[in-house]
Amino acid sequence: MTTSRVLPQEKKLTVLCRIEPGCLGPDGIDHIESFCRFANQELKTVDSNFIKWLPLPRYDKSLPEMQYSVNYRQLNREKAAKYLSLFNCELNDFEEHFHDKVALLINEFLSKNKQ
Repeated sequence: MTTSRVLPQEKKLTVLCRIEPGCLGPDGIDHIESFCRFANQELKTVDSNFIKWLPLPRYDKSLPEMQYSVNYRQLNREKAAKYLSLFNCELNDFEEHFHDKVALLINEFLSKNKQ
């Protein structure tokens, strides 16, 4: 997903994404923080003209997997969808795009960190 508009940092959509330790296998809890740092570096170039990514470990399952904000103001799903529509993106497609990218990053991280 790309768009030609480049926004200033305070107008970009911040996507806080909580990643389950179990995604990294049975000992994922031991690697989730390293993976999130790795993912943060890798995601900096993904849709960076209008998105700021914030991958974090998901230790508390009562918190949502994805949260959206602009300039520290929380957006509900409806407002996030409206924001993304300005860039010809549909929220479900955007989230699917993100999950596909995370799956690739997990494979890359695990292959680099085999012992």
